[in-house]
Amino acid sequence: MSNSDPKARQRPGPWPPAPESSTMPSSSWAKRTGFRPKFSGETNASDSGQLVAVPQPPPPPQPASQPKPREPETQPHPRPQPQPQPQPQAQPDLEAGRTRAAVNGVSDNKDHTVKKRRDSDGPPAKGSGPNGQAQSGPTDHARRPTARSGEVVDVLPNDDDGFVGRPTHMKYELRDTPGLVPIGLYGFQHYISILGSLILIPLVIVPAMGGTYEDTSNVVSTVLFVSGVTTLLHTTFGSRLPLIQGPSFVYLAPALAIINSSEFQGLNANKFKHIMKELQGAIIIGSAFQTILGYSGLMSVLVRSINPVVVSPTIAAVGLSFYSYGFPLVGSCLEIGAVQILLVIIFSLVPLGLAITWATAFLLTEAGVYSYKGCDVNVPASNIISDHCRQHLSRMKHCRVDTSHALRSSPWFRFPYPLQWGTPVFHWKMALVMCVVSIIASVDSVGSYHASSLLVASRPPTPGVLSRGIGLEGLSSVLAGLWGTGTGSTTLTENVHTIAVTKMGSRRAVELGACVLIVLSLIGKVGGFLASIPEVMVAALLCFMWAMLTALGLSNLRYSEAGSSRNIIIVGLSLFFSLSIPAYFQQYGISPNSNLSVPSYFQPYIVASHGPFRSNYGGVNYILNTLLSFHMVIAFLVAVILDNTVPGSQQERGVYVWSEPDAARREPAVTKDYELPFRVGRVFRWVKWVGL
Repeated sequence: MSNSDPKARQRPGPWPPAPESSTMPSSSWAKRTGFRPKFSGETNASDSGQLVAVPQPPPPPQPASQPKPREPETQPHPRPQPQPQPQPQAQPDLEAGRTRAAVNGVSDNKDHTVKKRRDSDGPPAKGSGPNGQAQSGPTDHARRPTARSGEVVDVLPNDDDGFVGRPTHMKYELRDTPGLVPIGLYGFQHYISILGSLILIPLVIVPAMGGTYEDTSNVVSTVLFVSGVTTLLHTTFGSRLPLIQGPSFVYLAPALAIINSSEFQGLNANKFKHIMKELQGAIIIGSAFQTILGYSGLMSVLVRSINPVVVSPTIAAVGLSFYSYGFPLVGSCLEIGAVQILLVIIFSLVPLGLAITWATAFLLTEAGVYSYKGCDVNVPASNIISDHCRQHLSRMKHCRVDTSHALRSSPWFRFPYPLQWGTPVFHWKMALVMCVVSIIASVDSVGSYHASSLLVASRPPTPGVLSRGIGLEGLSSVLAGLWGTGTGSTTLTENVHTIAVTKMGSRRAVELGACVLIVLSLIGKVGGFLASIPEVMVAALLCFMWAMLTALGLSNLRYSEAGSSRNIIIVGLSLFFSLSIPAYFQQYGISPNSNLSVPSYFQPYIVASHGPFRSNYGGVNYILNTLLSFHMVIAFLVAVILDNTVPGSQQERGVYVWSEPDAARREPAVTKDYELPFRVGRVFRWVKWVGL
């Protein structure tokens, strides 16, 4: 009965009643429950994907004896400084390039800050500037929450697989050292997921050079050794981001073009070593040019013209350029190659799919499925008389797993050493081709630096750190040329995908894995085991790797307005001409019934002998015919010209905006992320283009 007493009855609240609270949960509730909101409009294309901490406005003071009622939406007498609620209206979805309607009649405050984020961040002179750059070190550091506090608001789209995330979504960040066991486990997972990119290129170029199984084993061991050494150098004296260095697919097309040059077609004795020395000389000259490009500061100037609309089609063209090699070779043993592709897609892990397919092929070989009466796979095709054996020779060669003798012939211990194939040979025409390719490799690395820094670092690197990283990549490629890996060494594009999937951003994990690579390279049987992977399985793995490389290249468009008609036209023209123009050069002067001396999947790389440029200067003809037959070169030229001439705002283009050097020096987190160790940076502090 006491509840019915009118004196004890609770007084009604204000009228009209306060509106429902925002759908955005409080940070404390989100931390307790693990809730992570996801909205499609949490990106600002003008930021190039950089991160900004949006401070929460302080609550107004309220008397202790009364509750804190919410302001009604309509007030007859507004206050001098009202806080109006956002009206239910369509908001621009900058990532998708379209207008996004309000949800449930309410426009989310977090999405509303996309255009008015600067107002919520405070004055530009004391807060975070555009694209997450600090304008004032002490003030910004005091106001900006730490990455581990969970208070940083995302302005990037958060995919379910973590492909684009914040450091709060990473298990370990750049400077984390959780212990030897976690670092070892996650580092092993990191390298296993990227193993295909490290070992597949030698399995393609060494047989093309006429090398034996033993040569393939030695080159694989050399690649592992150089990759480990250059990764340690890059994480210590380069960009200092957790990026694995290795043989990039950017260098595969020019390597195949040099291998299939007309002057090497008639070689028989020591063909492998002769071509390898030619490759070494070209790689050393091209890498020296890349070193000068980075350490001279020219890269800081060139990077102003490199934006997501340029990086995206350039990297995508690298993956699309090998379509003539992939499935045509898989079709030589379709029951093995197709199963390999399906397993890699299902498990999304190259080593696991390879192990299952390899075991299956081994069982089929031992069961005699690919054995034919009176036929020996080790007999050269020219010595086979029986038509029955000639008919099944291709299946025996590509489907059987016991045709390689690399594991048996490789030694237990072998130390890769420089100039192991002989003194490099230098030709200016091949060196100039590699110089142009080194620019494409630098463009590839720019995209990797930016994307990986958003995942693991406090802020993107400065232009000086970027130039320092490119310069060290040039030095790493010089080492690759001296040791004789057959390709240059650069940042592997697959790093970004691997970091996002494994959630491992610790620099120490990558360094520990690099040390393991060096140890494995000294065990000759490891190289022999990897070199014995059947050719059809290599082609199947490459189909997956090149497809993923194409997708990673196109994913850079998320930093721009992907729905913009300007960007769509530029990317479309770049990709189309990157396929069409090289096809014209590759088909020029070849009759349909011509009998070429190379397999069909290598025909695109003999363009230097029959291209349309036929002047009196053979070296010039070689350079122009070769460069214009590369898909990535055409894509880069078309994209960089159109992106820098077709009108468009910085927001629409998604211009990369790197951290300002002065602000980075005042922010301790950025300094710890990118500063050179052992006080080396103090010695070179006067060189502004290679430091913070």
